[in-house]
Amino acid sequence: MKAVEFLFDFGSPTCYLAYTQLPALAARHGAEIIWQPVLLGGILKATGNRSPVEVPAKGAWMLQDLQRFARRYGVPFTFNRHFPINTLMLMRAASAMQMQGKLLPYADAVYRAIWAEGRNMGDPAVVGQVLAEAGFDPAAVLAAANDETAKQALKAATESAVARGAFGAPIFFVGDEMYFGQDRMEFVAEALAALP
Repeated sequence: MKAVEFLFDFGSPTCYLAYTQLPALAARHGAEIIWQPVLLGGILKATGNRSPVEVPAKGAWMLQDLQRFARRYGVPFTFNRHFPINTLMLMRAASAMQMQGKLLPYADAVYRAIWAEGRNMGDPAVVGQVLAEAGFDPAAVLAAANDETAKQALKAATESAVARGAFGAPIFFVGDEMYFGQDRMEFVAEALAALP
């Protein structure tokens, strides 16, 4: 079976844009998506990298470029005024929801809240409201996120990403080939098309 691994963190607007496009891309090529939550802050720290918005000129350009891609993709996008959001608990919960087979509905709710609705997902009360609106039990999700198994799964996935050459997110792997950035998804499509 063809497969593409998608390494993501909710705090990245480019991960959000990739998330909105990847399912259709994978479907066109008959590929399975292997969803992999990682902690972008951990990757940046381990590799000495930093967010593009920390460079003022690059940040200003990136805001415009994100809007261009959102228009091209036909998806809602609002640069979140609460950015940067500490996503540690959100990503631990993603690992937990993945183990429970609930990752995609959880990810849909979190991505929509941050990058379409501009909500402050660094505020536990807002997180609880968003989860409840999406049909989750917020207390159960929080408990799962605080479970040592979820914490270790996220840590291991983040360390594995760095060991494989990741320096940011989104990252895609097709076999051993790594692709970085939502603007490189055409290369991902080409790699999938080349597989038997």
